[in-house]
Amino acid sequence: HSAAAAAAAAARAGAPYRGGARARAERRMGLADEVPAGVVTGEALMRLLRRAKEEGFAMPAVNCVSSSSVNAVLEAARAARSPVMIQFSNGGAAFYAGKGMPGKGQEKAVAGAVAGALHVRAMAKHYGVPVVLHTDHCARNLLPWLDGMLDANEEYFRVHGEPLFSSHMIDLSEDPLEENIATSVEYMKRCAKVNILLEVELGITGGEEDGVDNSDVDKDALYTKPEEVWEVYKALAAVGPMFTIAAAFGNVHGVYKPGNVVLKPEKLEQHQAYIRDQLKSSEKNPVFFVFHGGSGSSQEEIRKALSAGTIKMNIDTDTQFAYWDGVRAYEKSKRDYLQGQIGNPDGADKPNKKFYDPRVWVRKAEESMVARLKIAFDDLNATGSLGAAPAKL
Repeated sequence: HSAAAAAAAAARAGAPYRGGARARAERRMGLADEVPAGVVTGEALMRLLRRAKEEGFAMPAVNCVSSSSVNAVLEAARAARSPVMIQFSNGGAAFYAGKGMPGKGQEKAVAGAVAGALHVRAMAKHYGVPVVLHTDHCARNLLPWLDGMLDANEEYFRVHGEPLFSSHMIDLSEDPLEENIATSVEYMKRCAKVNILLEVELGITGGEEDGVDNSDVDKDALYTKPEEVWEVYKALAAVGPMFTIAAAFGNVHGVYKPGNVVLKPEKLEQHQAYIRDQLKSSEKNPVFFVFHGGSGSSQEEIRKALSAGTIKMNIDTDTQFAYWDGVRAYEKSKRDYLQGQIGNPDGADKPNKKFYDPRVWVRKAEESMVARLKIAFDDLNATGSLGAAPAKL
């Protein structure tokens, strides 16, 4: 039936017509009421993830290394009317602390992650969007970093009744499955005490990121098996519901030529079907999946992953380039005004301060990053997921 015919039939029955784009907007209008602006944790976080899975959208999870990149993500989310994830990698967190900060072990990465988290908490509510505050890959050798952040979460929880971060990731995918599960369960028990969600990884994400190089890994390791997902799901669900799973389906960090990477998002559907059978559940997608190595992926691949219960997609390489590209384009257009403090094509005594002021070229980087993130929100079906923008006062 056409939309017009359906609307007429609904009118004859005395019921409002709920089809098409208007219906999708109406269903989503409640999300902004259901999930508050600012950093979301605990039950509010779970409500957000359930809505994302039910409605078929996912949040970009954007790696940030500075207050500038954090603000660009918040600006993009506000423009898209969507929740978003802001995350810090170990190296990104250390950079946030400042390359000159003294410290041993993971002190710099812990301090930077906490500083970044406090900045996000201070600013997110002003942008009027829900933000999931997350940390990225934490391999076994980086567990002291996670321990330090959990210390900060527990201290914050004692004062505020909620954790500092929304969630953390533990990545023991290079360990034997039994060791991966055993350690992940122990960390999930600690996280559960302060309402933190834990993300775990199975299989290996290829490529290179943040000093971890899996470029030469056996290609079979890039595809997780359904039985492995079930073993992890079963073990974590015995602790609580606050977990997500990064199951590898050919994911690779970075951007590569088409054809060099074979993503198989249909494997996520197979995992969901297997676990659904094990649970004897009628729920189509019982697992919250996450998508790593999202940069360079096609919209078709992304949408297929969304239909299989994916609620977030990591994006780093594309936004890194976008940030740089804003600076590159600005420098190219103003090169003759950026060669000294005085003297430019307008005159030998003309000052150049307004051209080299960091607020000018850093802003160009932010604008370029915001533009790239608009594409990500669209690809992930997240644009408008908070409903219409509130009326201006």
